[in-house]
Order: sequence, then C-alpha cells, then structure tokens
Amino acid sequence: MTVSAFTFVDLYSRALATASSLLDKGVAHAKATGVSEAQMLDWRLIGDMQPLSFQLMVVVNFAQAWPARFAGLEVPAEIGADLDVAGYQAAIKDARAWLAARTPAEFAGRDELPLEFEIGTGMKPTLPAERWLTVFATTNFFFHLSTAYGILRAHGVQIGKPDLFAGGL
Repeated sequence: MTVSAFTFVDLYSRALATASSLLDKGVAHAKATGVSEAQMLDWRLIGDMQPLSFQLMVVVNFAQAWPARFAGLEVPAEIGADLDVAGYQAAIKDARAWLAARTPAEFAGRDELPLEFEIGTGMKPTLPAERWLTVFATTNFFFHLSTAYGILRAHGVQIGKPDLFAGGL
C-alpha cells in the first residue's frame, strides 16, 4: 500500500487541533485550582525534562518545518518556548492555516529526494525525504504531543485517551 506524504499534512493538522484542545483543558484546570497560566506552562513530568511550553513549541515547529522541508518549501519561522497561552493558541492556528494551504502537488515525487539535516551537535545524516517525514519527524512530533498530554495528566487535568483524538479521526 502506498501512502502519499501529503497525508501527513492532515495528520499534523489534526494533531495540532488536539494540542489546542489539550491546552484549553489545561488552562481550565489551572484556573480552577488557582494556578497561573505561566505556572502551568512550566509544568514538567519530572524535574530534568522540558516543560509543557517546550513540548508545545516543538509540536508547532515540527508540524510546519518537516512538511516544508519535504516539499522543498521555505520553512516557516519557528516559535520559541517563551509564549503565553494565547501565543501558543495563535501559533497553533497559524500552523494549521499554513498546513491548509499545502497541496498534493507540492509533495508529489519527492519521497526519495535526499534531505540532509543536522540533529543535535555534529550528527548530520542524509536520508530520503520520506524517511525524515515518516520516521524521524513524526516520531518526534508525537513524542512531544504525548509528553504534553502526560504533563497535563500528571498535574491533575481530567483528560483521557479520547482527548488525543480531539482533532478528529
């Protein structure tokens, strides 16, 4: 079975909608328990892990950067991990709009094109574009979305597995 890389545009858009919904539920819980939005964005699963704000940043950035790299488009400007809730919600909305503007033609015939990207310090593999998108980017994307979910859940936000499908099936 062949799957078009363009399929990941919809997948990422739905996951961004999920991130937005999770963030809304986190805000409601924080407000109900007297926690500021800034404190909520600094929640972590464990002390040496990155906070919720970082997880949201990566989700937004990866949702745009990797489809752009795959399609040979200019990578949209990245957001930082220092936004407030309104800033993250706006960034999610902007990322979904960017994804909505993508077309299947932008992704056609690009699966095997070599793509080189530096991961961390000193590691710069060259892989087929489809491997970057389907393996590296998507695995990392969902790691950070799941970590955001885990952070919220660990801090008492009443969410469950169905909330991971808030963006639709």
